[in-house]
Amino acid sequence: MAHPPFENLLQFYNRELFGNILPFWMKNGIDLQHGGFFTCFSNDGGRLLHRHKFTWSQGRFLWVLSRLYRSLEGRAGESERKRYLEPAAAGAEFLTGHARLDNGNCAFILDERGGPVLLDRDGKARGAAPGEGYDLSVYADFFVIYGLGEYARASGDRRSLDFALELYEHTRRRLESGDYRTDPYPVPDGYKVHGLPMIRLETAQELACAAESLGLEQKAAGLRAEADECAAEIFTNFRLPQEKLILEMIGTDNRPRDTLLGRYVCPGHVIEDMWFIMHRALARQDMDLFGAAAETLKAAVELGWDQQHGGFFLFIDREGGVPPAGELPAELARHVMAVKARSDWPNKLWWVHSEALYTLLLAYSRLGRPWMLDWYWKVHEYTFATFPNPDRLVGEWIQIRDRQGKPESKVVALPVKDPFHIARALLLAIPVIEGLVYQEQKSREAAEDQGEGE
Repeated sequence: MAHPPFENLLQFYNRELFGNILPFWMKNGIDLQHGGFFTCFSNDGGRLLHRHKFTWSQGRFLWVLSRLYRSLEGRAGESERKRYLEPAAAGAEFLTGHARLDNGNCAFILDERGGPVLLDRDGKARGAAPGEGYDLSVYADFFVIYGLGEYARASGDRRSLDFALELYEHTRRRLESGDYRTDPYPVPDGYKVHGLPMIRLETAQELACAAESLGLEQKAAGLRAEADECAAEIFTNFRLPQEKLILEMIGTDNRPRDTLLGRYVCPGHVIEDMWFIMHRALARQDMDLFGAAAETLKAAVELGWDQQHGGFFLFIDREGGVPPAGELPAELARHVMAVKARSDWPNKLWWVHSEALYTLLLAYSRLGRPWMLDWYWKVHEYTFATFPNPDRLVGEWIQIRDRQGKPESKVVALPVKDPFHIARALLLAIPVIEGLVYQEQKSREAAEDQGEGE
């Protein structure tokens, strides 16, 4: 199958990132008064619904701005790069000053000034009731670490790195104790969830790079060892050896459960996790691990794709059917994740497709398998026909669609319009495409030389 030149794709990605996505967020998402970021926009980007600050998204936005500063080294002047580093510095200050509660955990939601809040059903801030806490999700802690580690790497700020390292150790001990929540994806008793080793893997390997960049080689080595442990757990316990898929939940005995919660697969999480593992494999120069990740990527895109309407389902059954199958014990019938699996499975989400674009390009750049490129262009055509806002003056995508691709205003995870997945995928993909452009040019030159020789 013929595909457009990678040079065209490179120009397209640069336009999408720097001409559409970033202008929206640099104009609308920076809190110039208090630091931190606004992310609670309507799905079409037209309205800021409220000014609450989910620490989950604060850490993510901080990562994007910090990585932009680093990625533009040698490509843009310092004044242009500082457009990203300066709000990143204010975001880092906001998080180090406000994110952690007295117990050392991170609050899930902060108000505009940084005070911990909870939200009622109407999205209005309220205080915690007696016995109720503000630390609703350990995922928020990991994203704070993720953002501050990247900021430290970009800026050389040791204070941010020390904060991130200490919070990581605190969070690791918290996981070992079992005293944590995982909102908005709570885990029922008797189950364990793929999301935790997945986020630990990526956070640990990224934090290791930050620690090494500031001279903490021993700390970096320990973090990389933890990343390896997480990758091993994912492939040993959560990955089905025959189907090559990764289950979202398994029993605490590390065995699959033949229930709805034990059978469902999130193709987007599988695809995203595979580039986490590919990064780890490349750092270890372990192409066997990279190849295994590619096998799992292939299974996820093939079984997760909607053959009728195009795009990836949010949830599928482990045998590829939709909606997810399996019995549901009475005690789990109203569990949040059971409700999500039964109601949200047909939704087409921006983040799933963003992650697939990068993962397929990364896999192809290293292994060169034709199926990877064919699938890339299939996903590319669907993604850019479906998610970008028809009003290009807005710039950002309409992130949540129904099965047929029509916009929806429902909340699937958090009530935020997160800048993270699109910007991160484009940022990571650009240097990969540059490498493919180089390979393409060398192939043309070789063909021309051969032609002249004949």
